[in-house]
Amino acid sequence: MTVTIYDVAREAGVSMATVSRVVNNNPNVKPQTRKKVYEAIERLGYRPNAVARGLASKKTTTVGVVIPDISNSIFAEIARGIEDIANMYHYNIILCNADKKKEKEIRVINTLLEKQVDGLLFMGGTVTEEHIQAFQTSAVPVVLCATSDVNGNYPSVDIDHEAAAFDAVNTLIRHGHREIGMISGTLQDPANGYSRFQGYKRALEKAGIDYREDWVRIGNYRYESGVEAMKYFLGLRKKPTAIFAATDEMAIGAIHSIQDEGLKVPDDFSVISVDNIHMASMVRPQLTTVAQPMYDLGAVAMRLLTKLMKKENVDNPRVILPHETILRLSVSHVNEE
Repeated sequence: MTVTIYDVAREAGVSMATVSRVVNNNPNVKPQTRKKVYEAIERLGYRPNAVARGLASKKTTTVGVVIPDISNSIFAEIARGIEDIANMYHYNIILCNADKKKEKEIRVINTLLEKQVDGLLFMGGTVTEEHIQAFQTSAVPVVLCATSDVNGNYPSVDIDHEAAAFDAVNTLIRHGHREIGMISGTLQDPANGYSRFQGYKRALEKAGIDYREDWVRIGNYRYESGVEAMKYFLGLRKKPTAIFAATDEMAIGAIHSIQDEGLKVPDDFSVISVDNIHMASMVRPQLTTVAQPMYDLGAVAMRLLTKLMKKENVDNPRVILPHETILRLSVSHVNEE
C-alpha cells in the first residue's frame, strides 16, 4: 500500500501539518520534532507527492530543456552544464530532444508548459516567429542557450559567432593562406550559419582577399555534409588551399575526404573550424578550432534561469561568453610573418 502523509504523522506522533512543514523545509519546526518526522519517513519509506506539493506551492521545481539534437556532442556537453547547476539549486530537468525540427520544437515547448515547469531553457536552435509566439504564452521565465532571438527580447547566453568565425579565418590568413574556402551552415540559421558566414566574409575583406561564391558550400553541420562539400572543392579546377568549416564535425568530414583522395592535411589543405568538440583532438591530424565554452554555456544559462525564477535582480540578461582559438596540427604555415 502507498504510504501517506497521514501514516507518517501517526508514526511520528505529530500532526499532518507538521509533517508537511518538515517535507517543505519550513524553518518553523523544532529540531527534535524534525528529527522524529525524518525517522518516521525513513522507517515507512514515504515519498512526498511532487504533484500535490506543486499544486500547493504553485511550483514544481522542474525546468524544461529543449535540445535540438541529442546525438550532437556539443549539446550533450551544454546539457551537462545545465544539469549540474540545476542540481545545485535543487531543480529537476525534463530534457526533450526535438531532432532539429521546428514543428517538434514548438510541440515540445507547449508540452513542457502544460506540465507546469517553473522555467524553460531553449537550446541551440533557430528562434523563429513561431517560437516567439509559443514563448509568449508562457507565464514562466524563458532563457535561450547557445542561441538568441533576432530582436534580443529574451534572456540568452551565447558566444559571438561572427567574431569566432572571423578569428578562425584570420588564423588561416596569419599563417599565410589567401585561397580560403568555407563549408557553411544554412544561412537561415542566424547564429551558427549566417553569423559565421559573415565572420568569414569580414576576415577576407579586412585582408583584401576577394570573396568567391564558388568557394562556399552549404552543409547541415554534420560530418557527412563536410565530406560532400570537400569532394566538391576537390573537383574544382581552381581549388582553395585552406578550408574554414562552420563546425568541427564538418571539418572532420572534410579532412577525411581529403585523405580519401591520397592527399594530406595540412600539407595539401589546411583546415580550421569552430566548436572544439572532443573529437577535434582525436582526429589525425588534430584539428585547429575556435573553442566555445560548451559546459559554461549550459551552466551560466541555468544560473540565469534560476535568478529569473526566484525573481532576483539580473544585471545582464544577454550574456556573451568568450571563445578561444586552439592551435593544433591541421593548419600549415605558407610563409612566416
